[in-house]
Amino acid sequence: MKKKMLAVIVATVLIVSCFTSCDNSTSSGSQASQVTSSTTSSTTNSSGSTSSGSDTSSSDSSSSESNQSGSDSDKQLTADDMFSDRDLSGDYSDCVDITLSNSTASCKDSSVTTADGTVTITKAGTYKLSGTFIGQIIVNVGDDEKVQLVLDNANITKDGSAALYVVNADKVFVTTVSGTENTLASTGEFATSDDETNVDGAVFSKSDITFNGNGTLNVKCESKHGIVTKDDLKITSGTYNITSASQGLSGKDSVRIAGGNITVTSGTDGIHSENADDTEKGYVYISGGTISITSGKDCIDASGTIDIKDGAFTLNAGGGSSEKSTGDDSESYKGVKADGVLTISGGTFAIDTLDDAIHSNTDVTVTGGTFDISTGDDGIHAYNNTVVSGGEITIEKCYEGLEGQTVTVSGGKVTLTASDDGINAAGGDNQGVGGGFGPDSFSADSEAKITITGGEIHVNASGDGLDSNGDLEISGGTVYVYGPTSGGDGSLDYDGNAVITGGTVLMAGTSGMAMNFGSESTQGSILASTGNASAGTTVKLNDSCGNVIAEFTPTVSFQTVVISTPDITSDGTYTLTVGDSTQEITMSGYIHGSGMGGGFGGGGKGGGNRPRGNGGFDGGNRPDDNGQGFGGGNPPDMNGGQNGNATANA
Repeated sequence: MKKKMLAVIVATVLIVSCFTSCDNSTSSGSQASQVTSSTTSSTTNSSGSTSSGSDTSSSDSSSSESNQSGSDSDKQLTADDMFSDRDLSGDYSDCVDITLSNSTASCKDSSVTTADGTVTITKAGTYKLSGTFIGQIIVNVGDDEKVQLVLDNANITKDGSAALYVVNADKVFVTTVSGTENTLASTGEFATSDDETNVDGAVFSKSDITFNGNGTLNVKCESKHGIVTKDDLKITSGTYNITSASQGLSGKDSVRIAGGNITVTSGTDGIHSENADDTEKGYVYISGGTISITSGKDCIDASGTIDIKDGAFTLNAGGGSSEKSTGDDSESYKGVKADGVLTISGGTFAIDTLDDAIHSNTDVTVTGGTFDISTGDDGIHAYNNTVVSGGEITIEKCYEGLEGQTVTVSGGKVTLTASDDGINAAGGDNQGVGGGFGPDSFSADSEAKITITGGEIHVNASGDGLDSNGDLEISGGTVYVYGPTSGGDGSLDYDGNAVITGGTVLMAGTSGMAMNFGSESTQGSILASTGNASAGTTVKLNDSCGNVIAEFTPTVSFQTVVISTPDITSDGTYTLTVGDSTQEITMSGYIHGSGMGGGFGGGGKGGGNRPRGNGGFDGGNRPDDNGQGFGGGNPPDMNGGQNGNATANA
């Protein structure tokens, strides 16, 4: 970042500003708490033109990591990279006044021309607009010149084109005066273009544009987008109400938000950044603010990376999770979607989407934040790696909860209810990438893996609870799985190896496809039949001294349980109590009850190689699905060779 102006120059500017006729707006305290960066007043020359050197940041050319780099990127975005002092300050001084009146305007400065419902600004400077105008504001200055527009109860409406059109500038700042309400609106169909540029927003800029200040700005567009820039779009403070037929906020190179109260109602994407020419651009960076988006398609969409560090988000895409039956599966209705790496380290999220709530075509990493999710498809989905190391994630409704080729949980709390699999590690083609929703087409994959090293996980699944098309490894954390209740799924399902070396796992589900951990495990794990137990039946495991080493109360009906804790030894004797029934279990190794003894892998729906309720046991024998025993031959070995004294509940 460039050095700040010498203190003596800044002091001189402050003294001069005391004698100006223009009100001085300052940034809000909430913004300062969002981003740690000092602010300074802008430097002006005697004619009211702002010096091009007053924007003291080199961040305008900064970019995110390449969306092709996956999780190997070595770049970390910071507030200093994303915002200059002037972006954050919202300060202004030495304004040139422009008075608007219906289709006319008046200004005493020669840098402003007015004609035929058009106000054109031709020199760098700070310009204060007030009044009502039926026409267009144009900024057309030199490549290295900056312009600040101060909106003081300005209401500007243009029919058939942009209300504010930045033809050329180094950068434009749009600052709203505290306590004022301003409007930039476009009506009718867009009819104008300029040098092959498709002007298609109520605010349209070919240059970088920043919105700040502490007033309110309403942006309305009847037929196209709200705010569009072909460079960087930044919002750092203020209140914004954006209503558009298509995209709400669109920045080709980036969209960056540090603060403000932003409400977007859009026909397509709420926030959109896309750059087909430079894969290191087309990204979204958010470090604060209150953001509410109701979108016809994706709420937040980037062709590059998305990095969310803080903020309060309310996101509704495609009408929400209840509209799944009416959605077009060729479209995308996601909450937060990135083609590149998607990282969330903080913030609060209320997400209700027709499609995936959080989605990346590469990797998703969640290290913090609070999430309340309802979705017609997946809660968190990555084509490559889904990683959760912190935060509190509640997925009240979803098709699958956490999904990726690999899924890793090392911290935080995850609570989810899934109509199919709870956590799914699967490779193969994802029909939902870039559009679409519903079942994905996956097959067995040696690279697929679920890894749990910490955290607290609660899964209620109608399909498989933990489902890996490859391996599964648990070395820490606490995992509860309730379900499934159908015979074609299991609480635990894997195609490769499943190893437990630590942590606590408590599962209750159907007997149809029941599995235990594999023989390479170094922590004891018990798979036992319980008979038909109803939801709310308490399960308890005592050691030989009568100590309770595991106790839980499944919220679904079940026929089998899987229990693994560090207290289960390879040669211990335990008493399993399920309601009024008990059985004694003596370990002869770390694994008691092999179940299917291996599996056909998860995610078999629509292209997997795992049969559902047909065979799958060694020797071709399968359990029946009525919970009354095993039809057609021998059941899976639930008791590890021990007879036990279990009594099935009626």
